[in-house]
Amino acid sequence: MRLSTLTLLLALAALACLALAGPGYRLEIWTFSTGFSIMRWAAIAGLAAAGLAVVLLVIPRTRSGAVPALIVALGIGLITAWVPWQGLQTARSVPPIHDITTDTEDPPAFVDIVALRIDAPNPPEYLDDESAEQQAEAYPWIEPFFTEVPIEQVFEFALATADAMGWEIHAAEPGEGRIEATDTTFWFGFKDDVVIRISAENSGSRVDVRSKSRIGRSDVGANARRIEAYLERLDRALPES
Repeated sequence: MRLSTLTLLLALAALACLALAGPGYRLEIWTFSTGFSIMRWAAIAGLAAAGLAVVLLVIPRTRSGAVPALIVALGIGLITAWVPWQGLQTARSVPPIHDITTDTEDPPAFVDIVALRIDAPNPPEYLDDESAEQQAEAYPWIEPFFTEVPIEQVFEFALATADAMGWEIHAAEPGEGRIEATDTTFWFGFKDDVVIRISAENSGSRVDVRSKSRIGRSDVGANARRIEAYLERLDRALPES
């Protein structure tokens, strides 16, 4: 078999491993740590395929008739290596925390979701004061949302917005101003739980949101992005006060 063909097959195998790392965890074929290891080895294999493709492309004798396959192998290899590398850079750019809330002094509490987290490595309680400090430094824009819209209306729009985000709703208690939901990440299928608290604030309303991962020390910024996206969407949905 020609070296160009082997290089392309190596790149394709690396890409397949990368693509299957998450679904394999979702299907409980392996643990999430194994999935991350598969991603790491896929990146190494992709980088090796890209490097080999470059070498073969600069050697006239080996590139004869194989340029298209080598260019494809180079592209696939680089993409396969870039995805885990980019994820690693993102993880290094944020603090290793997984519980984000708009109110670190009095975080909204999980109620109905507590039973769903019995076997989760991360407990439902907000335990770490250090997390609040790290959150304030990394995500200073995560703060309560205020509106002049009455609390009853805000609750309806808050619930509709959570549903529109594709979250699984577990509780909607208008009398308590509490909504609880779960968001499942696309690739690995990680479960992150969300609790929304709507309370009266002067003549209007205040919305607090808390998002917490069930597993993993670091959420790679996912919970902060989720809260930010939710509040922006809620703001657009609310009527003019």
